[in-house]
Amino acid sequence: MKNAFTMIELVFVIVVIGILSVVAIPKLAPIVGNAKDTKAMSTLASVRSAVSTERQKQILQSQFGALAITNDTDRVFSSFTASGNSVLEYDIKDCTHNGCWHHSSGTYTYYGSGETCTFKLESNRFEDKTDGGCTTLIR
Repeated sequence: MKNAFTMIELVFVIVVIGILSVVAIPKLAPIVGNAKDTKAMSTLASVRSAVSTERQKQILQSQFGALAITNDTDRVFSSFTASGNSVLEYDIKDCTHNGCWHHSSGTYTYYGSGETCTFKLESNRFEDKTDGGCTTLIR
């Protein structure tokens, strides 16, 4: 009666696992980029919603000035300048590599897997300023 696996059985299992990983890894690699872009779409929708909500609050308080966002040194969307209300509940770190948001001189840039998208807070709206429009985040 046999109590252990033979060397041939172990080698066969290792070969099968190797073949499966060679097939699966290339199919799963793009999922990471898609997940980052989906997270950025969610962030964009949240920022636009926060801008709209803040604008409505100002209208109810009879304040009709332009909105502005304060940015901490290492954060992208910190708070609205006039009220101090948070833009996002959990702010995003500022970085310049794939899947990140970056703030510079009133311009908000998303470095996506396929393109770089640029946004600005103008006329109390978070507008797409990408040449040809941002196809990664706006579908």
